[in-house]
Amino acid sequence: MSDATNMLVDGEWRTGVRRDTGDSGEFERTETSFRDWIDGSVPEPGADPVDNPEFPAEPDRYHVYICRACPWAHRVAMTRALKGLDDVISLSLTQPERYDEGWEFSEEQPDPLYGADYLREIYTRADDEYTGRVTVPVLWDKQRETVVNNESEEIMRMLDTAFDDLGNGVDLYPEGSREAVDDLIDDIYPRINNGVYRAGFASTQEAYDEAVDELFAALDEYDDLLGDRRYLAGDRLTEADVAMFATLVRFDHVYHTHFRCNRRGIHEYDNLWEYTKEIYQIPGVAETVNVDHITRHYYKSHESLNPKRIVPTGPDIDFAESHDRDRLDGGPPAELAADVTAE
Repeated sequence: MSDATNMLVDGEWRTGVRRDTGDSGEFERTETSFRDWIDGSVPEPGADPVDNPEFPAEPDRYHVYICRACPWAHRVAMTRALKGLDDVISLSLTQPERYDEGWEFSEEQPDPLYGADYLREIYTRADDEYTGRVTVPVLWDKQRETVVNNESEEIMRMLDTAFDDLGNGVDLYPEGSREAVDDLIDDIYPRINNGVYRAGFASTQEAYDEAVDELFAALDEYDDLLGDRRYLAGDRLTEADVAMFATLVRFDHVYHTHFRCNRRGIHEYDNLWEYTKEIYQIPGVAETVNVDHITRHYYKSHESLNPKRIVPTGPDIDFAESHDRDRLDGGPPAELAADVTAE
């Protein structure tokens, strides 16, 4: 993999300008840049709600730019769907492929707000001298015409805690479990969410071996945990499950082969596979998953890993087949089951 990437520098698009691997060949992810919070958000256990009247939680004020292929954007799309915010916060997509010009809009996936050709135009609309990577997701304030935040974990938390009065009542960050949820997210991120990238983009055998060992040790641990626990934090769905699912649902289609994480597929795990199927089948989740976009993005965008850009046709697995999770206490949020019954 090349150690260079494409980004904005003082508002101008540049290619091949920064390193993403360390001296020992390990993959290093760059921090995001826009980090404002919506009023009323609860960023961490025990914290008072954020006081930020510049960004009030209002319907039809915010827009989310995502790519269906991106796991970081997926966790935001899932939270929006699970919270019943589809009519409160608008959403649009970029094309799944990302080439030298970055995330791109098209006739198939247009920018509904400004008719932009590239996502970088949204960044420079917020800051015409912006320097940094152009990433998804982006939480955009349509009234102030600026980026509120482009850090997926923080956007997920904002949607979950600041819009309770505007959604369906689903709570993915319940009081009494918040510390456990944060601890789980903090553990899942380096070993699993980012662990697959550390393996896939490692540029030395040593860095790859270390990443793969840590990844599968973590997957084994969580498979054991889920043997007698419905969800990661107990008997109710939380943000930790959203974060985990975004990686698991991509694993067998792209990370297993494309990122060389091929010791075992998720469908070969007794509990992780049943857990993945159950979350996929929770009302609203399946609509956030687009396997075609996922495979097209990874196999076509990463030329250094797949020079011919050939997209595999498999594996043939079915997220909608029956699962065994009803043997355990708990289940999907009752508010979602009620919505389905009402329809």
